[in-house]
Amino acid sequence: MKKILLASLLLVSAFSTLAAEVAPVVDKQSCEKPVYPKSALMNEEVGTVVLAVLVGADGNVLDSKVEKSSGSKALDKATMKIYTSCKFKPGAKDGKAQQAWTKFEYVWSLT
Repeated sequence: MKKILLASLLLVSAFSTLAAEVAPVVDKQSCEKPVYPKSALMNEEVGTVVLAVLVGADGNVLDSKVEKSSGSKALDKATMKIYTSCKFKPGAKDGKAQQAWTKFEYVWSLT
């Protein structure tokens, strides 16, 4: 019985620890509208960009980096411009706002 109780407490403790951290949330209304770069349009470039964004405790973007390139520098740069313009609800740990990284995937398509 003691082993079951101890296992239950450990499981609840693990879930409590996970629940205490909250990732930043983007306010999509605050972001710049995506604009397909002219050079990428002319060259019919398409692709998916995975971008990591560091959000400060105040909800502003502190840093960003391309985690996975689309293969087009113009599309990668345009994606960074979109997400670095956004405002965020900051991440939190134990109810206190803190800076945290979050990731986005943006698909550029001509269709």
